[in-house]
Amino acid sequence: MVDITHKSNTLRIATAQAIVKVSKQSTIDAINNKTVPKGDVFSMSKAAGLLGVKKTPELLPDCHPMPIEFTGIEYLIKDLTIHIKLTVKTIYKTGVEVEAMHGASIVALNMYDMLKPIDKGIEIQTIKLLSKKGGKSSYPMHDVSSLLAGVIVCSDTISQGIGEDKSGKLIKEKLEGYQVKVNEVTIIPDDFDIIQKQILSIKKDCNLIVITGGTGLSPRDTTPEALLPLLDKRIIGAEETIRRYGQDRMPYAMLSRSVVGTIGSCLVLSLPGSSKGVVESIDAVFPHLFHSYKVLKGERH
Repeated sequence: MVDITHKSNTLRIATAQAIVKVSKQSTIDAINNKTVPKGDVFSMSKAAGLLGVKKTPELLPDCHPMPIEFTGIEYLIKDLTIHIKLTVKTIYKTGVEVEAMHGASIVALNMYDMLKPIDKGIEIQTIKLLSKKGGKSSYPMHDVSSLLAGVIVCSDTISQGIGEDKSGKLIKEKLEGYQVKVNEVTIIPDDFDIIQKQILSIKKDCNLIVITGGTGLSPRDTTPEALLPLLDKRIIGAEETIRRYGQDRMPYAMLSRSVVGTIGSCLVLSLPGSSKGVVESIDAVFPHLFHSYKVLKGERH
């Protein structure tokens, strides 16, 4: 089963189709008049489809169990064909395309089972996905080919040559994974004035600055205090997202004081110092945070 623990919940919608073709008009009449010996075809097939959607992960090994928050089933009769349209909605980390297709196929199979005593020429046709929404395909990534990022590591010990920088390297690796060009990683001590000077220095050339370290509660953790006076606008929603994402994974994330904002057209993030913390923070807000560059240019959402 694919690991989706790094993903965030979004609204996911999928609509699938199945077509049942009968061989004679009398079958359609029996469905409409509710005279099929096995019962009301549309009602019973709808119930079967609902069960099919819910039981998808029990039958298909790679499908994740998930909260199904809506399933809608529609029927449309065209001549001798019954068009089944099934829509599934959830707010979760992965899509519901397979659930919708499975549900539509179960509706069609139940119709076949109910109608075969009165019609030997029934066919099931065209089970397919009609549409889906949510995830990467619905929120295309902003073009980042022109971005240049700077990475600042705030650490007294690492700046003194004690210990190895892991967080800065991970930030560089994660950003380059999005095709963002990254300057050299700069390591500085946890000093208020030095932090401010370094931010202002690299801001001249960079569109994105990611700072790691100094967001905790110790006396030397002053990165947020150094950054906040420099910001033109603060993106509190991004800060909340980082903390909420972290809190879902470990209880101490609530103690982090991560800050996100803009200095002119430069996006600045102040993230935790731990390697796990920076990776989770970047996973929480990117690539969607790149959309801020369109907004900074005055473009509509």
